[in-house]
Amino acid sequence: MASEDVKRSESAAVSTIVNLAEEAKLAREGVKAPSYAVLSICKSLFAGGVAGGVSRTAVAPLERMKILLQVQNPHNIKYSGTVQGLKYIWRTEGLRGLFKGNGTNCARIVPNSAVKFFSYEQASKGILYMYRQQTGNENAQLTPVLRLGAGATAGIIAMSATYPMDMVRGRLTVQTANSPYQYRGIAHALSTVLREEGPRALYRGWLPSVIGVVPYVGLNFAVYESLKDWLVKDNPFGLVENNELTIITRLSCGAIAGTVGQTIAYPLDVIRRRMQMVGWKDASSVVTGEGRSKGSLEYNGMVDAFRKTVRHEGFGALYKGLVPNSVKVVPSIAIAFVTYEMVKDVLGVEFRISD
Repeated sequence: MASEDVKRSESAAVSTIVNLAEEAKLAREGVKAPSYAVLSICKSLFAGGVAGGVSRTAVAPLERMKILLQVQNPHNIKYSGTVQGLKYIWRTEGLRGLFKGNGTNCARIVPNSAVKFFSYEQASKGILYMYRQQTGNENAQLTPVLRLGAGATAGIIAMSATYPMDMVRGRLTVQTANSPYQYRGIAHALSTVLREEGPRALYRGWLPSVIGVVPYVGLNFAVYESLKDWLVKDNPFGLVENNELTIITRLSCGAIAGTVGQTIAYPLDVIRRRMQMVGWKDASSVVTGEGRSKGSLEYNGMVDAFRKTVRHEGFGALYKGLVPNSVKVVPSIAIAFVTYEMVKDVLGVEFRISD
């Protein structure tokens, strides 16, 4: 018994020494205290939220126009194009009409953007750690494919966490001045959908959204970060100043990244919007404004929605609203990336998404 007690005491002493040694090593490597880590997380989330709110508000009229073009009844066309549609909204609903649904949109996009940027940072760290362990190269950096994976992971997490708000925002956005206003606001829309259609309705269209977010968000981050790395390392156009890219150059990188991602994922966005209208008894009249020639809004799933859309309206229907979306995405993604980095610089957050 005495020998066993001695052994246990020796083991405890050894464990204590090892723990102290590990703590000293972490201190030498500059690992921050937990309180600092929490503050850094809060700053990162705040920067992501600001980036999302600023970028989305800047393009709110185009966002609304895109959704109206996506879901309008093909038998009663009211919006023939982006410019005509914006003029029509301005004439019939005024300035407020151009920003209708933006409050709901920001209520969704602010947490979505915060979670997305933060999740990308954490996913990048985790993937880079595993990649270095696998290759045995402590100096290895993220490749474009690994960035794509980190971006896709972040997109799925952010989309899933805020999808009910996206569902409600889509319905609020398509309401017009001449429509029967079924929803009075975010809270009323959520309660009405829950009461009349059940909780599952809040996640209607989730699958195509998640499938679409993988290439969209993944390519956004992968293209943006890879472009920046290439420009900084090779400096092919002489755009680097003091080992940093100018704001205009970073905006251009964000614009290219957004264009690539949204073009590939856009058909899934159209299907998502149409599936979100399923179960809403006034959906057709809301879209057409007068309720004439209501088209079918019943889909059995994502594949059925694809099939019916293409069969009844042609393949081009999968790209309805692409022009306003493209015009919207170019500044939106660019502003989001640059705003995020600038806010983090102001807050003194050291980690960058390209690290």
